[in-house]
Amino acid sequence: MTANSQKYSYHFDWMGLPIIQYPQDIVAMQELIWEVKPDLIIETGIARGGSLAFSASMLALLDMADAIETGTMIDPKQSKRKVLGVDIDIRDHNRAAIEAHPLASRIQMIQGSSIASETVAQVLAAAAGYKRILVCLDSNHTHQHVLAELEAYAPLTSPGSYCVVFDTVIEDLPASMFPDRPWGPGDNPKTAVWEYLKSHAEFEIDRTIPDKLQITVAPDGFLKRR
Repeated sequence: MTANSQKYSYHFDWMGLPIIQYPQDIVAMQELIWEVKPDLIIETGIARGGSLAFSASMLALLDMADAIETGTMIDPKQSKRKVLGVDIDIRDHNRAAIEAHPLASRIQMIQGSSIASETVAQVLAAAAGYKRILVCLDSNHTHQHVLAELEAYAPLTSPGSYCVVFDTVIEDLPASMFPDRPWGPGDNPKTAVWEYLKSHAEFEIDRTIPDKLQITVAPDGFLKRR
């Protein structure tokens, strides 16, 4: 609770952009990306852009590793691997910072509610043709919103890959920590995950990740597709 009151997750940048994540979760995502080796990462919630920069940098490292292993040359500005970010309100200064980033060529952004039908249609169109997809949900944290995101985007998760639902920890924290938010205990990403899994046996909670991290915002949030 002290870390939350001190806005601990706001203390860190990734390649110059605020990432707004705990270091432990950043390391966990690095491990997942290396394991899955996705060609597309879908993220709901852009905020200041640090998470997009992180995902783009991990995809760039995958490209580099592939090139080293195969002995081929690559153009670092050209890649089939992409990260797609969705946000209801991409502020002009944040968009400008992301578009000016050295890894911008690997990043695509869509502005709109992540659960609006037109936004979902754009994401589905952008995801067409990709074979290894990893999904991260980190926008509005109410039960209904996250459940709708899961219904829309979790099916895009490739077998063996993950749909990571952030801020499930809200369920385990006092309601007083969220006085100005529409979410809290009983109405949050974790309750949405529990509801979604009742009818989606193709996903399972990977508890080895939070058990290893010990500190994470996503307990019960690392969903692996069978």
